[in-house]
Amino acid sequence: MSDDRRREIGDSDEVVEDELAESFDATITEGAERLNRPWRIVLITGFFGGLEVGLGVAAYLAVLHQTGDHLLAGLAFSAGLIALFLAHSELFTENFLMPIAALVAREGTIWQLARLWGGTLVANLVGGWVFMGLLTTAFPEWHDTLAESAHHYVDAPFGWQSIVLAVLGGSTITLMTRMQQGTQSDPAKIVATIIGGFLLAGLQLFHSILDSLFIFGAIQSGADITYLQWLGWFGYVLFFNVLGGLVLVTALRLLRTKELLEDRRRS
Repeated sequence: MSDDRRREIGDSDEVVEDELAESFDATITEGAERLNRPWRIVLITGFFGGLEVGLGVAAYLAVLHQTGDHLLAGLAFSAGLIALFLAHSELFTENFLMPIAALVAREGTIWQLARLWGGTLVANLVGGWVFMGLLTTAFPEWHDTLAESAHHYVDAPFGWQSIVLAVLGGSTITLMTRMQQGTQSDPAKIVATIIGGFLLAGLQLFHSILDSLFIFGAIQSGADITYLQWLGWFGYVLFFNVLGGLVLVTALRLLRTKELLEDRRRS
């Protein structure tokens, strides 16, 4: 179909589908808003993001402790991502699509992106560490389940399987964000959130923030895991989370809407 014919049959004059154009505008607007947040908002939003994903970890551990079923536990974990969505907090890995799109559209700067990423990442980890301290004190009966979950990550040998699990972890959370931006319906957004949480936790994909909470909790409850072990695991998982989110989702999304990006940059 030619671009002229596409314009004739659509409600707008864009060369892409009307729904895609609307989603593009929402993505750029949300990304620009995030990039222009002051330090205070970045840190507070990230800290609460760490606390709220901790609610998902609590639900995951409760179900896993009772059933031993990772898929059911992954479904329960979605409660944490729903809390993130409804409370307007965020994880570091949610900031791959929208801020990058806004940056490419010249709605922000590299420095703003670095501030958003760095501040959100550190605040997520601090918030998650605080929450896990509370959780391990409140539910000592979960300590063995927590240690087993943490060892699944830190004991994984660095190799292709671990790399791919980290790439899929980053792409899954970014795709969840993409699905949320693709609809105006809050119930549909919650469905996308449940899907993302189920895949992320139920399949035990490697996610730098989520899985760090399991490791923090295990350390705080006395498991034979050290912060040095966590750091060695965290470093490569963080890198491949970013790679998965940027290459498998964000880059392809930007390529799909390159005409819209070019128009936005010219304006």
